[in-house]
Amino acid sequence: MNIIDLLTYPFVQRALIAGVISGALLAIFGVYVSLRKMSFFSEGIAHASLAGVAIGILLGQEPVLWAAFYSVLFASTVYYLEKKTRLSPDSLIGILFTSSLALGVLLINLKSGYQPDLLSFLFGNILTIRSIDLVVIAIAALLIGAVLVLKRKQYLLLALNKELAQVSGLRVEWLSYLLYVLLALAVVLGIKVLGIVLVSALLIIPTAAAKLFSATVKSLFVLSVVFAELSVLIGMAVSLLFNLPSGSCIILAATALFFGGFLIVSVPHRRK
Repeated sequence: MNIIDLLTYPFVQRALIAGVISGALLAIFGVYVSLRKMSFFSEGIAHASLAGVAIGILLGQEPVLWAAFYSVLFASTVYYLEKKTRLSPDSLIGILFTSSLALGVLLINLKSGYQPDLLSFLFGNILTIRSIDLVVIAIAALLIGAVLVLKRKQYLLLALNKELAQVSGLRVEWLSYLLYVLLALAVVLGIKVLGIVLVSALLIIPTAAAKLFSATVKSLFVLSVVFAELSVLIGMAVSLLFNLPSGSCIILAATALFFGGFLIVSVPHRRK
């Protein structure tokens, strides 16, 4: 069966739409994550969400909703402790996300029997996305994206020069906290597509690839989205054609694009 035939199946269409939406949202956040050096924070959110997923599974309720709640709680706690302690953000994130992982493992252990849902949240299974999942992803991504568009100038100034943002009269603390919360929600939306283990990679790798070719911040945003979407499309195509895990294929496609871009950029320098 070729890729055209596969695209006629509704579950493949849902997966493709969800992947494109999540890829674009995570790529946009990836620029802010890169500029503000928040890569470890995004990794921490992804892994901490396991505790929320475990709570949902244990209670027999929607794991994504609990993951969203727990991730926002995690982001809020990190932000609060940054202001109230002398510990570095990396130390706080390390403490909280490893504790959340431990809590998640403990709670999962309380639920007897094989848990196929848990595996899909850990490693992602984009082909299992339901219509209701797609609606939730689309609406949430639209709302989060709208906030980022409305506040894009403030967030760019904050990312590039925090002191100047403060002098300019921006509500720096509120904007920072809001970014933490929105990033937490964006990561949770991507979990169904890529899984807890891999979701942060789509925040980081496309932006890293885009940096190889970008001369301006605007081009960095555009190319980050382009590389993310190419990663999703290529990864899904390989996954469907060869019956391979979708999340892994998407991230490996992103990695291949990064190294391909690196070779393109570096070859002219070698000739010189």
